[in-house]
Amino acid sequence: MSNDFVQAFTFIGDNHSYVLGRVWSHLEISGIAVGIAVAIGLPIGIVLGHLHRLSFLAINISNLGRALPSLAILVIFLPIVGVGETDVIIALVILAFPPMLTNAYVAIDGVDPETVDAAKGIGLRPWQVLLRVELPLALPLIFAGVRTAVVFVIATATLSGFFGGGGLGDIISNEASFHLSGVIGGTYVLIALAFISQFVFLGLERAVTPTGLKLQARGFRSSTQTQVLLNEAGGNVAAESTDAA
Repeated sequence: MSNDFVQAFTFIGDNHSYVLGRVWSHLEISGIAVGIAVAIGLPIGIVLGHLHRLSFLAINISNLGRALPSLAILVIFLPIVGVGETDVIIALVILAFPPMLTNAYVAIDGVDPETVDAAKGIGLRPWQVLLRVELPLALPLIFAGVRTAVVFVIATATLSGFFGGGGLGDIISNEASFHLSGVIGGTYVLIALAFISQFVFLGLERAVTPTGLKLQARGFRSSTQTQVLLNEAGGNVAAESTDAA
């Protein structure tokens, strides 16, 4: 048994072209699912959070999505869409949607009301408040939801191997062809993908975090965060007014 764990690395090296092809297929399936979930979940969560309404809708939809087992979803849609990527992508979208919706709603809804009032006080319209104040302050938490969803999707996409969807599941679900060392090798690659995606999105999260929030994280007062962001927004409003004149 312990020898299989060592031979798993040999399997990866000896079959690197095939493994790489499965990796790209796995990333393609995961990327499509995450992209669809982002396009649906984030706008709904952001709008509901901005309106501060229908919190029960965001929470209940998220709870329902989490309660549905991915394997059950695959089986339910199998007679409708058949075997292949489509069935897998639908299940992965339903898996990725809840954390994105919930985090987007909570992030926007939880922005400091005093900051929002100050933004309105310097002349920002409601949509400008959303885009220039609420959304920048909410981005770290929103990205945390996306990061969580991405890791879930990458891990669960291995089910595609049982439904003809491709990806690393083709290796992990096929011990008869690849033996235990191949299954373990595919699992190693899957774990590496999950860690890499985690670090990539942590980097993106840090990159999109506004300067004021970074200052706050280093020990500055929250008023500094607000002032920096409002100065930036106010400067944009003044620039637009000058351009219009």
